Amino acid sequence: MNVQDAHGNAGGRRTAPTMPPALPVQRAPGRYAVLLIEDDAGDAVLVEEYLADTGLSVDLEWAQTLADGLARLKGRTPDCILLDLHLPDASGTGAVQQLQTACPAAAVIVLTGMAESSAGAEAVAAGAQDYLVKGAVTSELLDRALRYAVHRKHAERTATELRENHLRAQENTRLERGLLPTPMLSTRAVVPTSCYLPGREGALLAGDFLDVVETADGVVHAVIGDVSGHGPDEAAIGVCLRIAWRSLVLGGHRESGLLALMEQVLVAERPYSAMFATVATISLHPDTCRIDITLAGHDEPLLVQHGTARPLPSRPGLALGIGPGGGGRHTTRAELPPAASLLLHTDGLVEGHSGPGHERLGTTGLLSIIDGAPRTSGQGLVDHLTTVTRKLDAGRHLDDLAILLLSWDFTAPEGGGRTV
Repeated sequence: MNVQDAHGNAGGRRTAPTMPPALPVQRAPGRYAVLLIEDDAGDAVLVEEYLADTGLSVDLEWAQTLADGLARLKGRTPDCILLDLHLPDASGTGAVQQLQTACPAAAVIVLTGMAESSAGAEAVAAGAQDYLVKGAVTSELLDRALRYAVHRKHAERTATELRENHLRAQENTRLERGLLPTPMLSTRAVVPTSCYLPGREGALLAGDFLDVVETADGVVHAVIGDVSGHGPDEAAIGVCLRIAWRSLVLGGHRESGLLALMEQVLVAERPYSAMFATVATISLHPDTCRIDITLAGHDEPLLVQHGTARPLPSRPGLALGIGPGGGGRHTTRAELPPAASLLLHTDGLVEGHSGPGHERLGTTGLLSIIDGAPRTSGQGLVDHLTTVTRKLDAGRHLDDLAILLLSWDFTAPEGGGRTV
């Protein structure tokens, strides 16, 4: 192991042996890359000798000025920088701070004089990992200081990364939570209950989406949808479609025309051309007890009344993004009982297994679960459906899941509501 200055000259009181001109960009495991910034050639040779006696595998490079040292850091990150606090172009803790700014991943050990009792402590307070007093350095001391400084720097970097990741996760969680829907309802005659369970571990958002909005004419509008795929791109498109739906409904768009506009948004925003989305929209008219249903590749809603459920016959339509602009979606109008519930769901509720075999639950199995539910309204029914279906599937079909249950009693006074 040899040292050489920036110009290949020894200088100073001793002749410095030659060495490779720069630290290797890649080095073998177990080797330390060390940059020595020291203007005295004699002191540089002493450092080299001490390092040789430690038995450490070291690639050592020597710079005689701070400017030279900073230049040598471009494109390379040493494990440790040994810094003399008195250089021709810098002195004191300011040099430590400049090195940290230029190379925050490197550990810094400062070299101080015998009479500088407080300089080392000040350098550590400024961010250096350790300090050594010239004239009191031994091979054992340098060995221990270098190992510990590098270890502490790695520990600091790991702790910083963990803090940053934790803060980023908290920010993402707040962002995702803020993108979840809040129903816009002024009437108390229609009560929404929902369940939203992303399939991705730790996620709050999924490709599934749902929303409920009441317009100025008293009509309650609802949407449920499922974007193909299960990643963050799909979750982003799901949020985009939900917000687009809400804006379009409040802007007066309805039925197949509304879905056509949503399809334009999907096609414009989707990250790949194969992405599509199934959607079901409904408009519930409390004054006339009727409902308008428009489907785009989605399952029919289920009408739940007196402890049983049945599909509301609805004309099927093409999913959004499959043959864009092709239309083929029609609205079905149906009469509603004055007191009942309407269940809308994504396929995550019915595509799981119905038991230990290979058979899938399907709509028929879901109807049986509803018929056997101890409660067929509100949160009790939604919880029962998610618990039973997931128990039957036993974790074999992990998918995003969205459930929207709309319950009403138009025979009761506003806000009176009853269990149906």
